[in-house]
Amino acid sequence: MSNQYLDPTLKVFSLNSNRTLSGEIAKEIGLELGKCTVSQFSDGEIQINIEESIRGCDVYVIQSTSKPVNKNLMELLIMIDALKRASAKTINIVMPYYGYARQDRKARAREPITAKLVANLIETAGATRVITLDLHAPQIQGFFDVPIDHLMGVPILADYFKEKEMVDGDLVIVSPDHGGVTRARRLADRLKAPIAIIDKRRPRPNVAEVMNIVGNVEGKTAILIDDIIDTAGTITLAVNALKEAGAKDVYACCTHPVLSGPAIDRIQNSELKELIVTNSIPLPEEKKISKIKELSVASLIGEAIIRIHENKSVSTLFD
Repeated sequence: MSNQYLDPTLKVFSLNSNRTLSGEIAKEIGLELGKCTVSQFSDGEIQINIEESIRGCDVYVIQSTSKPVNKNLMELLIMIDALKRASAKTINIVMPYYGYARQDRKARAREPITAKLVANLIETAGATRVITLDLHAPQIQGFFDVPIDHLMGVPILADYFKEKEMVDGDLVIVSPDHGGVTRARRLADRLKAPIAIIDKRRPRPNVAEVMNIVGNVEGKTAILIDDIIDTAGTITLAVNALKEAGAKDVYACCTHPVLSGPAIDRIQNSELKELIVTNSIPLPEEKKISKIKELSVASLIGEAIIRIHENKSVSTLFD
């Protein structure tokens, strides 16, 4: 990409969730980040001030709704309102990580569907487009009535394994549950490897029990792939099950490293060889352990923003 993007109607703003990634994305495009301040009143209310004219501009706001989820979500909604009132031509929300996505249907009686609620809030605030990365469930795209560009992290993860020259006959890609089979298949196709599936049940949130492994993993290098790793309970259980089934080495990869609660201790103490994640959610220093390798999604998102702004195809990014 050129060093400077010359169209003055394209503006990129960052809120507080992931300023490092936002800076990388702006650099990929060849822009300076837009000037805005996000502050708080003494009671915790969020105040946003946009410090340059955005009248008639196509504005892109980068904000993952990761921890602290509610604060980051409110920042985003208030920013959208500010942009709408300042006469932005389009308000494009770049959410590398879409929070509240795990409640995407009624699994039990009297449950909310928070993924739909968040979509409603973003639209009502005034967003005209959403760009996101590896939604927990692809059908969340249907919760929006504005265009949504759904980017995929699999090519970035696949390239890493190719660079490590792990593409051989002893490789197997493993989905930690039935719901992730499509994701595992995408990685398997790129690495020309077979897949295996872990049959598990989840009696309650953040608790999983492995029941069975469907597929052959004996003597193979296994790569587990998931969209989110939260408490790392599912992944570490899967690592144990794969080792017991005769897997030689076990790697894991995910797009969104939520890594809450006991996750880091579990990963550190597991037989996992390496965990490969993206920077869709920033990793604080205390979570940067030697077993975790972080890859950047900045060039992918930067390229997507330019293609959207220039009315070019985004899907060809993944061909």
